[in-house]
Amino acid sequence: MNFKFARTELIKDLSKKGIKDPRVLEALYQTPRHEFVDVTFTSRAYQDMSLPIGFQQTISQPYVVAKMTEILIQGNVLEEKPLGAVLEIGTGCGYQTAVISRFCRKIFSLERIKALSLRAEKNLKKIGITNYQLRWSDGTLGWPTPKKFDAILCTAAISQIPLKLKTQLELGGKLICPVGDAKKQHLLLLEKKSKHEFTETVLDSVLFVPMLKDKVSE
Repeated sequence: MNFKFARTELIKDLSKKGIKDPRVLEALYQTPRHEFVDVTFTSRAYQDMSLPIGFQQTISQPYVVAKMTEILIQGNVLEEKPLGAVLEIGTGCGYQTAVISRFCRKIFSLERIKALSLRAEKNLKKIGITNYQLRWSDGTLGWPTPKKFDAILCTAAISQIPLKLKTQLELGGKLICPVGDAKKQHLLLLEKKSKHEFTETVLDSVLFVPMLKDKVSE
């Protein structure tokens, strides 16, 4: 399969669907999605769709990855690394981690399924990403040690955004998360204006796997 051609076609498709930031389109072009999917799905790696990665989890649809990234870096046109520390809830196979890593000084990512966390680390190393730290932990509890983040993104749906995540967001920071149940979800953007004040913007309708709380899994 000609992966370069397939990536080019994907970028054209994302552009038609409304992804405008050339930095984001370039980041998805430069990220080899076929390295993150199971061999069974290699031929579909550059289709704009989510794909199974085992453990009832999925690799996110490229459009959603691009949209979330575009929103988080919006307004920072001239900076090569517009974000400082970023927290990702739900590492999965590491694809979103790889894309966001291009726009931040360091990405901290939590995954509750140990086998996926180990796979993500292998995938990230394979493509040369170095500015990350992964932990096997319950993402709803936030980063285990005290830390503030310029941006937080969740790659699984939850009925309500945990207070801990809001607390770990820097003033002026953005948090983006799919909110809802198994049948109906929307992408919600929170922007932190003060310690207890947030503005909320409802974005696209989406469909993510549910965020699992409490128990971490081998």
